[in-house]
Amino acid sequence: MIIAVDGPAASGKGTLASGLARHYQLPHLDTGLLYRAVGQAVDGLEDDPEFEAAAIAAAQALDPSQLDNAEALTAARAGVMASKVAVIGPVREALFEFQRSFALQDGGAVLDGRDIGTRICPDADVKLFIRADSKARMERRARQLEQRGQRVDRYALYHQIEERDARDMANPHGGFYKADDAVLLDTTQLGIEAALQAAVAIVDEALASRNRV
Repeated sequence: MIIAVDGPAASGKGTLASGLARHYQLPHLDTGLLYRAVGQAVDGLEDDPEFEAAAIAAAQALDPSQLDNAEALTAARAGVMASKVAVIGPVREALFEFQRSFALQDGGAVLDGRDIGTRICPDADVKLFIRADSKARMERRARQLEQRGQRVDRYALYHQIEERDARDMANPHGGFYKADDAVLLDTTQLGIEAALQAAVAIVDEALASRNRV
């Protein structure tokens, strides 16, 4: 069983995907970490004429061990850099096979990101698109960072999220929008447990509907 979970930054898609993976005993891949790792590798080179070439090389050389430093990869700066390298077509191509191989392993998997249901796993058994308003997403990300002892400028963080959404929506290589057959789940007013219960219900109903066919 392949479960695709998409949505914008800080919508809760990663937390829900991780919870779904535990519930259904499936491996989980946060595909955003791939782009964050590439972005981290070329951080500081944004104004360099070789920025795109460096990002492509970093994507082609990406090793799974680079995903282990979750704290650094989930920092706000890593998210900004991820959105900058994600608009580079060859970067997305280099990371495509990694994601497909993970999804197609025996037994299936849960993947979350921006284009799982539209490009990486258009044949997924279940697709969810997680949404929340910008203010709620800013507050969630702020609390995450504060729990790590980081000081947070909420005004700046809010505008980072808005700017990243704008880049993602304009990205010709991405899949920021909901797949036609994905189920929308708005988590703006939901806590973690309530959102996970709602997500599990969506998956169970999709599986039940498939079995009735």
